[in-house]
Amino acid sequence: MIGHLRGTVLEKHPNEVIVDAAGVGYEVQIPISTYTSLPDAGAAVSLRIYTHVREDALLLFGFATPEEKLVFERLISVSGIGPGLAIKVLSGLATSDLVTAIRNGDVAQLVRIPGVGKKTAERIVLELKEKLLAVEAAGKPASLPGTPGAWNDLERDVLSALQNLGCSRPAAEEAVRKVKQRGAPETFEPFFRAAMALVR
Repeated sequence: MIGHLRGTVLEKHPNEVIVDAAGVGYEVQIPISTYTSLPDAGAAVSLRIYTHVREDALLLFGFATPEEKLVFERLISVSGIGPGLAIKVLSGLATSDLVTAIRNGDVAQLVRIPGVGKKTAERIVLELKEKLLAVEAAGKPASLPGTPGAWNDLERDVLSALQNLGCSRPAAEEAVRKVKQRGAPETFEPFFRAAMALVR
């Protein structure tokens, strides 16, 4: 099983990075928090890896910190939560905020994450509340068709991230427009968090 990957960033997107390691390009699914810490294409990168084996695929999930990986592994131990949903949960809240919400039993905060319903949120709290003591708060897609130049690279990344979390394209676009009107942050994570708050 692959537990760690070091190489060069070939491509990066809000939900995925391709890492060249010894001439092999590994596709690694990542949460938003890891995406924001990635260097530019061509730079060296080191990721902690969780390998998920299915009958029809071998999937890699990457994390910038040990805490992210540990929370991911705890999440997929919850009944009904697979790796895909766990990545969305990690993308929906900063790791420290997610851990705090679970430890405090804040179901209302968890259900704001796209893809997480009330029953799922309650299961997360029930099964993980006591298991997260170790990590308690200590952590380019193509241009839009028909609208060339309408979005810059940062805005396209935010749109892509919102859609990866289950938001519809129109809702994602409307949220990005509203954030721009209010004075958009210049870096990805605060822009993404502000936009996501508008589509909840």
